[in-house]
Amino acid sequence: MATQSSKKSQSSRAEHAYQQLLNAIVSGELKPGSRIREVELAEWLKISRTPVREAVRRLESEGLICLVGHKGMAVAELDYQAVIELYQMREVLEAAAASLAAKHASEPEIFSLREIFNQEKQQSGNVAIQAEINRAFHNAIYHAAHNRYLLKSLSSLRDAMALLGSTTYTLPSRSETALAEHQRILEAIEKGDSVAAEQAARDHIRQAQQARIRILTGELSNQPPA
Repeated sequence: MATQSSKKSQSSRAEHAYQQLLNAIVSGELKPGSRIREVELAEWLKISRTPVREAVRRLESEGLICLVGHKGMAVAELDYQAVIELYQMREVLEAAAASLAAKHASEPEIFSLREIFNQEKQQSGNVAIQAEINRAFHNAIYHAAHNRYLLKSLSSLRDAMALLGSTTYTLPSRSETALAEHQRILEAIEKGDSVAAEQAARDHIRQAQQARIRILTGELSNQPPA
């Protein structure tokens, strides 16, 4: 019994370490390229190195942490091809979510989605807040799709998106065009038009990808991240 209890405790500490590290990566506290040292993380989390090691291995398997030559582990940095692949998968999943939301969203969910959209519209010009509301808008669609497996896939994708760095809303006029794209998605969901919702979501992610490519190619090299 004591051994079983010890294993559960060890697993619980590893899960805690994983969640703390994941949150630090997603929030930007641990930025892409940041070195990952087990000793320092163990001190930070006030636990032994074993659960930290388990958490790091789990994050490595998810592509959020990688081995950098002989230097050890670091928060992953996405290269150009990885970004393209990420947006390709995002287009597929977001389109599916919008289509399913048009079919399955309840009236309260549609009302909530409209409220989030109105909040985004009111924050026009405030990049940081708009970017935060943008995430809430997409999350609302994910949940309105009512598909647990799609939600799990989107959750993993969202974590990987944290490695991209600054929001595309830092591009001139991107927040305005994104708002118009959100409106088309919302209106299609409100009408229950799954085909239109899917296409609007695809168009939105393709535009987001083009904006991200512009950032990657240095058009915003002199602007600070949001």
